[in-house]
Amino acid sequence: VVTREDVEESLKAIWQYVKDKEQLLKDLHSQIEETGKRLSVKQSERDYWLEYKNVGSKIEASKIMTLEKDIQEAKDDLRRATERYRDALKAVKEENDRLVEKHRTLSKKQAFENAVRSLDKTSRTEIEENEWLKEVVKRYQKEVSDLKASIQLLEEENTALVTKVIDGRLPHLR
Repeated sequence: VVTREDVEESLKAIWQYVKDKEQLLKDLHSQIEETGKRLSVKQSERDYWLEYKNVGSKIEASKIMTLEKDIQEAKDDLRRATERYRDALKAVKEENDRLVEKHRTLSKKQAFENAVRSLDKTSRTEIEENEWLKEVVKRYQKEVSDLKASIQLLEEENTALVTKVIDGRLPHLR
């Protein structure tokens, strides 16, 4: 015997079961939609990376190579500029040294002339005579070196002549 309460409870249980199943079905649908959205996002990400792999990476690689080439050119330009500046600096230093030396020589000469002008007449005469004597000594030293060279040549010639005479008399001695 089934009572009305049993039937109602059974219907309530079935109805609750159906309601639970409907709720579960709704949850599954929402999970499916969420998974579909994630799949769509992942699919678009995958497509992006595939596109990057096929096209973008080549573009990036060419950009990298171009940048590396630019870096190398910049390094070469820097090296050449450094060499140019180093050479220019060296030339400027040499020119400065030359000008300083020229100025120093002129300053010494001018200082000497100023000092000579401020001396009395006898001291100036002595200095002028000293300069003249220096020039004379230079001429005599040149003459001495020329004479020494002449003497050397004459001695060599004399030695050759004596050797020739001795060689000529040596056979007669036998």
